[in-house]
Amino acid sequence: MAQLTVRKLGSDLVRRLKIRAAEHGRSAEAEHRAILEQVLGPRNSSFWELAKSLRAATRGRRSTDSAELLRQDRRRDAVGERR
Repeated sequence: MAQLTVRKLGSDLVRRLKIRAAEHGRSAEAEHRAILEQVLGPRNSSFWELAKSLRAATRGRRSTDSAELLRQDRRRDAVGERR
């Protein structure tokens, strides 16, 4: 495996990396790898590929206009119904 050295990182960036790593229960180095894999990894599809697959998955499904859903919520709120 290759090694990568990143120089001239600001101390705030390193601090945030360490915090993020701790939140995910891994070392800063492992977090760095995970971030690079997430952003550059081959298994990631582009936005447009994802959008195309979502359109295909929902093709033919009946949907409700969001404006109508908002109207229903407002009417329900007006009469005091609980969500």
